[in-house]
Amino acid sequence: MHRQVHLLLLVALLLAACAPRQTVSVKQRLYTVAKGDTLYSIAGRFGVEVGELQRVNALDGTTIHPGQVLKIPQPTDPAPPGSFSQVGVASWYGPNFNGRRTASGEVFDMYELTAAHRSLPFGTLVRVTRLDNGASVVVRINDRGPFKKDRIIDLSYAAALKIGLVASGTALVRLEVVSWGK
Repeated sequence: MHRQVHLLLLVALLLAACAPRQTVSVKQRLYTVAKGDTLYSIAGRFGVEVGELQRVNALDGTTIHPGQVLKIPQPTDPAPPGSFSQVGVASWYGPNFNGRRTASGEVFDMYELTAAHRSLPFGTLVRVTRLDNGASVVVRINDRGPFKKDRIIDLSYAAALKIGLVASGTALVRLEVVSWGK
């Protein structure tokens, strides 16, 4: 009986050695483009750079189509804690600028999570936290402003809506860089 068990184990080991090897791949993140999506909004949603989305999907430009499946790379490395923080007044902009070109060259879409800042590099992801209610949103810097001295950031309508800023127009916020743009 003991000998039979050894023989069975030997046969099992030999069969296992002859079996084809199976490679296990890391689960890849995929995203199906919805109507109204842009490469910029998808990059912002997943915390990745537009250029990285273009690279992993072999895209020449920024044109994408509903139903198209995109590979989503791992998020950009976060900025070191405390690398940039700013407290001040935020405001928002929307309807009068919707469809116009921003300082970065892209077309402003008030329904995307974007913002204007005087000096942060375009593409920088910034967490904006409203200090009176704790609500926060991550926005991508794609424009320059605000042009009123007492304000530090102008949020898109969508971003302002997320933190309850639309009705009041302005609020005290803290900015923290999540990842740096180029």
